[in-house]
Amino acid sequence: MSVRIDIGGLRPERIAFVPSPLAELGMALHALAEPGHHPGLRGWAAGVGAALDPHLADRMCEADFLWRTTFSDLFLPAAGVPGGALPGGTLAEDLDLLDKLTDEQFVDAALEFTCVPAYGSAGPHALTDPGVRRRAVELAASRGPRQALFTERLLADPPGVRAWLRQFLEDCDEAFFTETWSRLRHPLAAEARHRTALLHRGGLAEALSSVSSAVTLDEARGHIVVDKLTEGHTVTADRGLLLVPTSLGRPHLMVLHRHRWRPVLHYPVGAPDLAAPAAPPSVEQLTLRMTALSHPVRMRMCRHLARSAYTTGELARVHGMTAPEISRHLGVLKKAGLITTRRRGRYVLHQLDAGVVARLGGDFLEGLLR
Repeated sequence: MSVRIDIGGLRPERIAFVPSPLAELGMALHALAEPGHHPGLRGWAAGVGAALDPHLADRMCEADFLWRTTFSDLFLPAAGVPGGALPGGTLAEDLDLLDKLTDEQFVDAALEFTCVPAYGSAGPHALTDPGVRRRAVELAASRGPRQALFTERLLADPPGVRAWLRQFLEDCDEAFFTETWSRLRHPLAAEARHRTALLHRGGLAEALSSVSSAVTLDEARGHIVVDKLTEGHTVTADRGLLLVPTSLGRPHLMVLHRHRWRPVLHYPVGAPDLAAPAAPPSVEQLTLRMTALSHPVRMRMCRHLARSAYTTGELARVHGMTAPEISRHLGVLKKAGLITTRRRGRYVLHQLDAGVVARLGGDFLEGLLR
């Protein structure tokens, strides 16, 4: 399984390594929402969380699905702005690019995780198609009342939600991100300069392999292949290619391949220290867990469950299977102690216990989260 980026006709000057303060703020919000994905950042996340104003902490929950799963494409708006825009040198410049997205682009990206639309192709839009709109609201309701309320607000008043999000991000910058970015921006800028020099000196294949062993260039077929537990395809055409480094994002290696947006590789640099391991499980528990994870369908399910909580019905739609088939696989994962289950109203949500999987092996967890 992989994401493929066709690069036929891509000119070298259309390839850019550049850091993005807004993308890094998105990863900061993700790490605060899902510290289990980032054991090396637990101390930082605990310190930020303890100092947060309670009102700002509540506002973080209003739209946390934009960054809890990994993070929304809204945090890389340069990819959606025509004309080859690059991420800004400051958060304000990146937010100005966010303002340049059309309402349709903004809504599509904001509904990505809540409503699971077709990501890599064009289709009817929730702002204009009543059927798509109803489906978006129904899917949001399965994620809980906050997501449902946010989705209804978004569809009714995109400009109002856009203003809310910009103000929220500016408040996060004032509360904690200015200090964090002051420590990260110079190393990330140096990283971008180093990769750019490598690109000019050794070519695209060498630059990509230096970014991650999961990224390769198939020169014969004219495409970049990113090894991930998902399928996707996009083309650079005349839009170019962005490569954006992140200090807070490990182990996530993300590929923006949204229809008609410029492709982006958002890749991690640095390696945070791992947390101290917990007491080892019994041999019987280990056997159950490794057997549960050996099935390819359950492995693909774990990729989704590592990022967010899902209902049985949502997993069935994503994997093209029946609800009873998904339930049987969930039962195996639950018996092995790999997932947690909680009820929210009439919906039952399942999520991977990232800490348990991390103790099975950092390489396996990194593969799931990549």
